[in-house]
Amino acid sequence: MRAYYSDSMNDFIKIDSNTILGQLAQKHSHALEDLQKNAWLKQIDILKQQLHVFKNGHLFFEFSIPRMGKRVDNVLIINDLIFVLEFKIGDTSYSKHGIEQVMDYALDLKNFHEGSHKAKLIPILISTRAPAKENTLMSYQDSLFAPLVANENNLSEIISLCLESSSDELIDPTNWAHSIYKPTPTIIEAAQALYRGHNVQEISRSDSETINLSRTTDCINEIIEYSKTHHKKSICFVTGVPGAGKTLAGLNIANERMKADEDEHAVFLSGNGPLVSVLREALIRDAVLTKKGASIKACAFIQNIHHFRDDNLISEKAPIEKVVVFDEAQRAWSREQASSFMKRKKGKDDFDMSEPEFLIDVMNRHEDWCTIICLIGGGQEINTGEAGLQEWIESLKNHFTDWDIYYSSLISENKSYISSNDLKIWLSENGNAKDDLHLSVSVRSFRSEKLSDFIHAVLELDIDEAKELHAEIKVDYPLFITRDFNHAKQWLIDQARGSERFGLVASSGARRLRPYGIDVKNEIAVEYWFLNDKDDVRSSYFLEDIATEFDIQGLEIDWACMVWGENFYFDGNTWVYQSFKGTKFQNINSEANQNYLKNSYRVLLTRARQGMIIYIPKGDVIDQTRAGKYYDGTYQYMKSLGISELNSNIFREN
Repeated sequence: MRAYYSDSMNDFIKIDSNTILGQLAQKHSHALEDLQKNAWLKQIDILKQQLHVFKNGHLFFEFSIPRMGKRVDNVLIINDLIFVLEFKIGDTSYSKHGIEQVMDYALDLKNFHEGSHKAKLIPILISTRAPAKENTLMSYQDSLFAPLVANENNLSEIISLCLESSSDELIDPTNWAHSIYKPTPTIIEAAQALYRGHNVQEISRSDSETINLSRTTDCINEIIEYSKTHHKKSICFVTGVPGAGKTLAGLNIANERMKADEDEHAVFLSGNGPLVSVLREALIRDAVLTKKGASIKACAFIQNIHHFRDDNLISEKAPIEKVVVFDEAQRAWSREQASSFMKRKKGKDDFDMSEPEFLIDVMNRHEDWCTIICLIGGGQEINTGEAGLQEWIESLKNHFTDWDIYYSSLISENKSYISSNDLKIWLSENGNAKDDLHLSVSVRSFRSEKLSDFIHAVLELDIDEAKELHAEIKVDYPLFITRDFNHAKQWLIDQARGSERFGLVASSGARRLRPYGIDVKNEIAVEYWFLNDKDDVRSSYFLEDIATEFDIQGLEIDWACMVWGENFYFDGNTWVYQSFKGTKFQNINSEANQNYLKNSYRVLLTRARQGMIIYIPKGDVIDQTRAGKYYDGTYQYMKSLGISELNSNIFREN
């Protein structure tokens, strides 16, 4: 049962308060402190006084919201209305945080709880000693109401006001409570939940259409246990479309192996500096109030891969870690890039290995067993010198033929992973194909699983496919274009509810967006941008700092304004690739560098979970570096796909 206590309203009124408290305490997994006990008793007393005037209804106490790792104080169902109640015992005002909190609970139910998808949800913040405040009922298009506020004396009055919007339809409380919950957490929320002790089944989807994360986890755990028992060295390649949950799978494996055997010293490694910084800070903030040493523990669990590499350059001993998860392994450096870096930055003139070869070589120092898990996304290389999956397979073929290799069969079918036919043949003859090692459906945007497919079609100029996919996704995924930056920013503000995060993203190479107030060279503090609240000018909410592809890859926000730059534009026939050098543009002719630029736009266009607006500037007839041709063709192309232009009157309808 998702609630600590559940009963009809009539029975709740009749039952002794201490009996109800006993049931709550019995389900409470932590030591029951007097503060919690007294809060429950006060809550029970208020509800008994305020709800006795209603003849029907059902009441839940401490209803679980797994994605957020929390429980809402109460859910009250009367007729066809679902009230989400959050108490602030003793509070004398209605705090902005409290209003956002109860709205977040209601949003979670609306978006992820099947029984709530089409229901009327009304969030109410109850600050028990606050003065009465006039409320106005306001429903959004999805039947979620704007938060209301009440105190200990007027809750029944507020509920009565809401019941005027009720119909004769009845929600079955038992069916509602047991309906499917399909959460899609952000990677930040997922990391925090796993760290708190939730399992992956609680916080991830398990649709029959997807190979869910628990199956991927089980598959990798079996490989690790086999390697451990048979003294084997093994490597797994976990692939998936953007947003399919590869990073979550990696975090889950590292977390589970830490619990299974601390001596394995499982670690999650990433070369994505912003991702590491944001996840570490999120874990520290989440744990710091209750645990000492939170920073040390978080830093041991999630590490920068470059620090791991540098530590093992100094020592030739086997590392302490037996299980390592390499996130975004396709971004590891080629031989040329790694050798150049080692010579310039580390003073190692004789370094002659690619980063994949070196990392496997480090783990190969173990005498008995070890397992490497590589998380790989095809078509996401965005930096010069990134080797892709092919370099990992080349290294295994040429230097580590005694290793057990496990991979998804999709790797040999999709040329975005391995282009060499000879290498595909070698892999099929020497590796073990596992279907559960590929995550095939994007769940970043829970509103539309086909967003990544649509963006792929747009970038590959597959116009018919893009039109068809856009017709599908626009039903649930708001997507607009505009040439007015202020309209774009206002649209973001109007879409977001509760603490839903919104922000601006743009290509790091779009240097001539600066006249529009968009400086992509300005380095942002990613921890503040992704984690700080609406009062902090450094947060994404202020719509001042711009996140580039390097800041946001591997992370996501709810609503994004993607600002299209002049470095990648459609000329009516094809994409034009250019970079700004000094005072003018230079064409990018290298196919590899063109792919890096296209992939950077792929990353930027797949970061928004709930909806996106694309701002395309109008250009300037006087400034040749902002000529209209750099923007107009792209704008016309987007319109031709059926993407609607945002007008000043197209905002959220209440």
